[in-house]
Amino acid sequence: MYQFRLCLLLVFSTIVSLQAQQPKTYASSEIYEAVQKLNVLGSVLYIAAHPDDENTRLISYMSNEVKARTAYLSLTRGDGGQNLIGPEIRELLGVIRTQELLAARRVDGGEQRFTRANDFGYSKHPDETLEIWNKDEVLSDVVWAIREFKPDIIINRFDHRTAGRTHGHHTSSAMLSMEAFDLANDATKYPSQLTLTETWQPTRLFFNTSWWFYGSQEKFEAADKSNMLNFDIGVYYPTKGMSNNELASLASSQHLCQGFGRLSQRGSQQEYIEYLKGEPLENNDDVFSGIDTSWNRIEGGAAIGNIMTAIENNFNFVNPSMHLPQLLEAYKLLQNVKNEHWKTIKTKELKTIIEACAGLYLEVSAQNPHAAPNTDVGLKMEVLNRSKANITLDSYKLSTLQNGISKQMALPANQRLNFDENINIPNNSNYTTPYWLNTQSTLGMYSVTDQNLIGLPETPRAVFVDFNLMIEGTPITITKPVIHRYSKPDKGELYRPFEIIPVVSASLSNEVYIFDNDQQKEIEVIVRAGKNNIDGFVQMAYPDGWTVFPDKQNVSITNKGDIQKVIFTMIPPKNQNEGLITPMVNVDGEFYTDELIEIDYEHIPFQTVLIPSESKVVRLNIKKAGTNIGYIEGAGDVVPESLRQIGYNVTIIPPEDISPENLSNFDAIVVGIRAYNIVEALKFKQKYLLDYVKEGGNLVIQYNTSRGIKVDNLAPYDLKLSRDRVTDENALIRILEPNHPILNFPNKIGIQDFEGWVQERGLYFPNEWADEFTPLLASNDKGESSKEGALLVAKYGKGNYIYTGLSFFREFPAGVSGAFRLFANLLAAGKDDKMPLKN
Repeated sequence: MYQFRLCLLLVFSTIVSLQAQQPKTYASSEIYEAVQKLNVLGSVLYIAAHPDDENTRLISYMSNEVKARTAYLSLTRGDGGQNLIGPEIRELLGVIRTQELLAARRVDGGEQRFTRANDFGYSKHPDETLEIWNKDEVLSDVVWAIREFKPDIIINRFDHRTAGRTHGHHTSSAMLSMEAFDLANDATKYPSQLTLTETWQPTRLFFNTSWWFYGSQEKFEAADKSNMLNFDIGVYYPTKGMSNNELASLASSQHLCQGFGRLSQRGSQQEYIEYLKGEPLENNDDVFSGIDTSWNRIEGGAAIGNIMTAIENNFNFVNPSMHLPQLLEAYKLLQNVKNEHWKTIKTKELKTIIEACAGLYLEVSAQNPHAAPNTDVGLKMEVLNRSKANITLDSYKLSTLQNGISKQMALPANQRLNFDENINIPNNSNYTTPYWLNTQSTLGMYSVTDQNLIGLPETPRAVFVDFNLMIEGTPITITKPVIHRYSKPDKGELYRPFEIIPVVSASLSNEVYIFDNDQQKEIEVIVRAGKNNIDGFVQMAYPDGWTVFPDKQNVSITNKGDIQKVIFTMIPPKNQNEGLITPMVNVDGEFYTDELIEIDYEHIPFQTVLIPSESKVVRLNIKKAGTNIGYIEGAGDVVPESLRQIGYNVTIIPPEDISPENLSNFDAIVVGIRAYNIVEALKFKQKYLLDYVKEGGNLVIQYNTSRGIKVDNLAPYDLKLSRDRVTDENALIRILEPNHPILNFPNKIGIQDFEGWVQERGLYFPNEWADEFTPLLASNDKGESSKEGALLVAKYGKGNYIYTGLSFFREFPAGVSGAFRLFANLLAAGKDDKMPLKN
C-alpha cells in the first residue's frame, strides 16, 4: 500500500502542477540547476499559518542555494483575509490565495502543502484558535505532512513562546509544529495514516527569528546568538542572473490580493534561525550538520551519485542531450533502489531532466476548456523530439480509456507529430472544483475525509495522457495533463486548465436580497449549459412564509456555454424574516443545484469553483432618509450593491472626479474599505471631501489599516488609527450614547441589531481622537480593555464626519439585518430636524 501511495503521489505531483501559463520548458542553465538539485537528498519544511506568512528569502535560499527539497506548510488558505484586487472573500478568497502561494513557489522553487484548518479571521490567542480549529485534526494534518514530506529540517516562521502577543493562528502554527515534531515518529499516534505512509523523525527544529521578534534592531544585535545559525540570503545566482533576495521579492509579490507587490532587493542580507530541538548541531555553519545529503544516503545510491556528479561537473550547456546515455543509466539504477521515498522523488526529478535534455515537447490540448460528464471532447496531441536522440513513441494511454493506443512510431529529430483523439468524459467523473469545498465546512475546519487529498494544494486533474516512450532503448512514461491552448488577437497564445463541469449550473444575481417593505421583487436565475441541447425546468426552494411564482420555469439552451435567464417573483412576509433560496434545475430527471464561479486574474491560473447556489432573503424593517449616495471605491467590497438592495441610488465616483461640483448633489458620500491605503489620488482630493462636510455634507469613512495612510489629515480633527479590533463576532456591544441621533433616526438601534454578525465586530479602530468626536459604541474581546473607537461621529461645519471600523463589508454579504439598519442611520446623519447632531 505504501509503494502504491508513493506512485500515486508521483502522478498527483505531475498532474497537480498544471498551470495556466505556457508549459514549463528548460533552458540549459535550468537543466544544470535541476541536475545540481537532483544530487542533494535533503529536505526542509517551513511552517506558518497563512499565505504570505512565509519567508520567501529563506525558502528560496534553501531551495536554490542549499539545493534542498523545500516546502511551505501553510496551515490555512487565508480565507479570512481581505482582498485588494477584487470582490472575492471567504472561500473564494482562499482559492485565490492558494493559487498565489503556488505562483510564489514556482518562483522560489519550493513546494506547497496545507492542512484542513479554516482561516476564520483574526484571533488574539492560540487557545481560541485551537478550540475553533479542532486542535487534534489540525495536529494530525501537520503530522501527516511531516510523515509524507519527510523533512530533515523543520523551520517555524513564528515563536511558540509568544501566546497572546501576536495573531493566535501564528503562535498556534509554531505550537503544533513543536508537538508534531515528536509525534510524527510515534506509531501509536494517528495510526490510520500508516496504511498510506510511514513514521518519520525530523532531525532538527528551528525558529526563523529576526529583530522583529525582539522589538528592535538594537535589542536583536545585543541578543545571545550562540544558539542560532545565520545565512547570507543575498547570495547571487549567475545562472539566474538574480540574487536570492531578488528572487524572493518576486515570489512574495505573487500575493497581490494582499497588496504584497514590492520592489526587489539586492545585496548581502543576514537571515537567522534559532535551534529549538532535535539532534545537537555539530557544525554551526550548516543546517544539515551531521546529515548525509549525498546519494550515499540511500542503499544503491552511490553508483547513481557517481554518474550524476560527473554530469554536474562536466555539464554541456551547448548540447545537454549528450548526457542522455548517462542519465538513462542513472534512471535504470534508480528503479532498483529500495528506499521508496527518495526513489519516487528522484524519479520525478530525473524524468524531468531527461525530457528537457531530449528537447521533448509533449502536449495534449482539448478543443474546449471544459466538458460535462458523458459528453465527447476532441483532443489534439503534439509530440516533438528536438534532439538527435533515438526516441520512439510506443503508445499513449488516455486516463478515460481502459487500454492504451499503440503507435510504435520513431520520433525523427525536430519533426512534429500530431494526433487527434475524441474521448468521452465518464459519467462518474468528479467535477473540477477545489476538493476542500465539496463538503460543508465549519467555522474552523474544512471537511476532507480522503486522506490522499489532505494537504494537496489543488484537486488532482482527472483527464491526462501517459506517453509511453522508448528513449535510447530505455522505456520511460511521461504524463501530461489535458489543457486548453488558444489564442487572442490582443494577447497571443494562452493556456488554461481543462475542466469537468456539470451538465447545467444555476446562479442568482445577488448573494442577498433585502426586502425593505412587503412589496414583491423579481428574482433572476441564470442557467448555464455545460453541454449542448439542454431541456428542463427550474424550480425555487424557499423558506416558509414566503411566496414564489410561477412554480417552475422551462429552460431550453442549444449551445454549450450559453445562458438563459428566467425570472421568478418573490413576495416577502409582512414581518421581519429571513431564510435561504436555491434554484433547482431539472434535466433528464436529475436536479442540479450548484453555481459555477469562474475566477480569472492574470497572475494565477483560471479557476473554476462549484459551490451550492443559494442566496439569503431578508424581510427587513428599515427606514431611510436620503436616497442619492456617492461611493468612492477602496480595496474591493460589495457595499455599493448592498446599498442598492435597500433602495439607495448609488453612484461610483472615480477619484479623478472628486470635486466640489460633483460631490454637492449627494445626500452622503461613502469611502470604501482601505481606500486611504491604496488610492493615491485621495492625497490630492481629501480637501474636497472635508469641504463637502463643512458645507453640510455627510461623509462616512469605512476602515483603513493603521499603516500606509495616503493622506496627512484623515479627518478634520485629530484621529489616530490603531490595530485595535474585536474579533469575536458575538462580543457584547455597549451603547455609549443611547440618545444620540445616529442611534435613533431613522431606525431605533438596539442590542438586537448586533445579533447574527459574522467573523468579527470590526478592525483597526482609532484609539485616540479629538474631543470633537463622540464615540457611540464600545466592545471588547474576552479579557481585554474596552474598545470605543468602532464608531466615531463629529460635527464639522454644517455637516457630519463619521469614521467606522465596523465590518459592514462582511455583514452585508451575510445579510445581517442590524448592519443594514445601522448603516442607513449613518447615511441619514443630520437629516432629522427633531434630533440634529451637535458639536
